[in-house]
Amino acid sequence: MGQSSSAHGFSPTNSNYPHHRCSGTDHSQSDIFYPTQSDEGHFPISQPFENRDYTDGLPDECLALIFQSLSSGDRKRSSLVCRRWLLVEGISRHRLSLNAKSEIIPDIPTIFSRFDSVTKLALRCDRRSVSINDEALILISQRCVNLTRLKLRGCRDITDLGMACLAKNCEKLKKFSCGSCMFGAEGMNALLINSISLEELSVKRLRCMNHTVSTEPISIGSNAACLLKSICLKELYNGQCFGPLIMGSKNLKTLKLLRCLGDWDRVLETIASRENHLVEIHLERVQVSDIGLGAISKFSDLEILHLVKAPECTDAGVVDVARRCKLLRKVHIDGWRTNRIGDVGLSAIGENSVNLKELVIMGLNPTVTSLLAIASNCQKLERLALCGSESIGDAEVTCIATKCMALKKLCIKGCEVTDEGIVSFAWGCPNLVKIKVKKCKNVTGEVADLLRSRRGSLTVNLDVGEVDVEVVDGSASYGGALEEGIEFPAIARTVPILGAGGVVDIDTPSTSNFGRSSASNTRIGFLGGRGFVACTFRRWSNGNADENL
Repeated sequence: MGQSSSAHGFSPTNSNYPHHRCSGTDHSQSDIFYPTQSDEGHFPISQPFENRDYTDGLPDECLALIFQSLSSGDRKRSSLVCRRWLLVEGISRHRLSLNAKSEIIPDIPTIFSRFDSVTKLALRCDRRSVSINDEALILISQRCVNLTRLKLRGCRDITDLGMACLAKNCEKLKKFSCGSCMFGAEGMNALLINSISLEELSVKRLRCMNHTVSTEPISIGSNAACLLKSICLKELYNGQCFGPLIMGSKNLKTLKLLRCLGDWDRVLETIASRENHLVEIHLERVQVSDIGLGAISKFSDLEILHLVKAPECTDAGVVDVARRCKLLRKVHIDGWRTNRIGDVGLSAIGENSVNLKELVIMGLNPTVTSLLAIASNCQKLERLALCGSESIGDAEVTCIATKCMALKKLCIKGCEVTDEGIVSFAWGCPNLVKIKVKKCKNVTGEVADLLRSRRGSLTVNLDVGEVDVEVVDGSASYGGALEEGIEFPAIARTVPILGAGGVVDIDTPSTSNFGRSSASNTRIGFLGGRGFVACTFRRWSNGNADENL
């Protein structure tokens, strides 16, 4: 959900804000002491500065806007300054993340009495703990009637009953994500029927469905049929029960199927048989063949295609998609080293995708023939990744350096290139700003020094000395991105709540600019191994406003 605990979309006219009168003399809510300088130039520690609070004349609305610009840690500490700041900070917070253990159930009224304006909520529980139950979820839904985004993770004690009550109480819900939960089709159907504003749905490891041989189909209500725009299904044993929902969502724009069992060709054919508006499709380790790709080729609005480890797909299906989907601008293909997709399919992409800006090739063996077609015809290509290929050598890399004039970001991993090929970028690709070479055993550090000396503005990242060329796994490439639109960040901190029973700590996500540096993010992305390409291109894409959907 791309959130920050400080960003709250505050409106000065919010009726939740009590009017704060600027008295200048009433300081009952503030016990702040300020140091004053004595004649000797020293600052006494305990002497009050006329008992004056300079924020006392500041309206609550302005104070809330100040909180908006703070990092999560600073905002948390600021809430402890005085009672007024505690009140304003709680009222102005719209995003919240809770450690959803059963121990917090008695404190739920206190938590949501303070944070009574929450519209985006994440409830997480680890595997070793007992999660909140239906009673807690119902109580939360009654206090958060304006909830628009909800994420459930590991809440195994929530059943269909709790989901049904949640759906009835939170009719404004727009984005819903769940993972490792135990409710079933009945609860999911209740959500779809009652959430009249639902636009995005993400379901991962819904265990009740996985353990049931015959699962009730996920039907589609009239509201979901009109508004649902994004569906993401991941690691579902009975993912086919969502077939009616997918086929009936008339305004669906994004479809992600990741490691879900069943034959998906029929679902794709049904979607293609009617008018559709699909713009983005992710298929990872699912049973789909050239028949399904033929159906995808009828999606005339398609712009983003991720085809990861689908061994039944061949050049024929890729050619069909490339020739008919003229708006493609992002293509990720992981051939899983099956050699069923090669020069023929990639050449078709190069010849027909004039709008292509991002291309990721993993586990394929392209040659100069297909790369020349891509480099010559895709004049808008800005980001390119070549990973785990035995056929990509100096000739292929030199072709890219010579022809790709618009290229800005390049990633080469686990290929048979040498210094001779990499050095061609010292003069080629005039717009190149970043190059990353990983696990290429024939590339030395000398070429990195040469690139830096020849092009001072070029960022060069080489892992010289790492010669262990692992099998590139694209399955993680989309694991982090699949719920990006609706997930809360994983990083959490605690915010104290003053309740009758003492102080209760809750988790609050932080994505402020004061958090982890971009350099640290880069290192973590690289150390992730198989998620290297995904982390790289997610950062690259997010940095370009024109790439946002």
